[in-house]
Amino acid sequence: MTRLLRTGLPPVVFGITILVLWQVLTVAAGVPSFLLPSPSAIADAFTGNFDAIVKAATATGTNALIGLIVGAWFGIAAAMLAVRFEVVGGLLGALAAGAAAVPIVALAPLLNSMYSTTTDLPRRLVAAIVVFFPVFVSTARGLRQVPRVQHDLMTAYAASGWQITRTVRLPAALPHLFTGLRIAAPGAVIAAIIAEYFGGLQHGLGSRITSAAANTAYPRAWAYVVAAMVLGLLFLAAVLLLEQLTRRPRTTLWRSE
Repeated sequence: MTRLLRTGLPPVVFGITILVLWQVLTVAAGVPSFLLPSPSAIADAFTGNFDAIVKAATATGTNALIGLIVGAWFGIAAAMLAVRFEVVGGLLGALAAGAAAVPIVALAPLLNSMYSTTTDLPRRLVAAIVVFFPVFVSTARGLRQVPRVQHDLMTAYAASGWQITRTVRLPAALPHLFTGLRIAAPGAVIAAIIAEYFGGLQHGLGSRITSAAANTAYPRAWAYVVAAMVLGLLFLAAVLLLEQLTRRPRTTLWRSE
């Protein structure tokens, strides 16, 4: 309990302090809402449009989740191939670097023009591409950092390459894999939101933000921004929870031994 208070209390106090100062500044100085709405105005807009915000967050969250799963799956599979085959590793490394260098603002309109704007496929593809690079790089690094003695022992037992990867490399690479996922999970949400700025279905957080801002409903636009922040934090929290669940059986096994 003491440790929880020591780690969790400072950011909570800092956040509350920022909100109080923000409220005082905007009200006392009479800052116009188009420059910076007050937290109370944003909170009123959030509660007043709660149902619409939940629907928009669900649409964006679904696209981000599918992109995260697809991108992570391809990233892990590509990392396994890259470690097993040196030539494939060089090709995939260059491909991953090229994919990471393409900005979302250039990729999203291109995919929207290639595929139908009446589906969410372009947004899911954008999220998957954004997720692929950090998962691929982190997983490949973890797969290569297996203790040599373990690899030699499995080889001495005539284990196949896949058996070595499954029983030795993948468990050892889990910390690196989750490092990539911690970066990729909020990135998937950001990618899905940005992709919504370039046309297509108008039912996600990105399109709602632009629509509210265009109609000068700035507190409502900020309410959708808050929802986007909460969605990104939920994705990150889910990855952290999954990481803890994968560590717990290993810890229990070690203690029982």
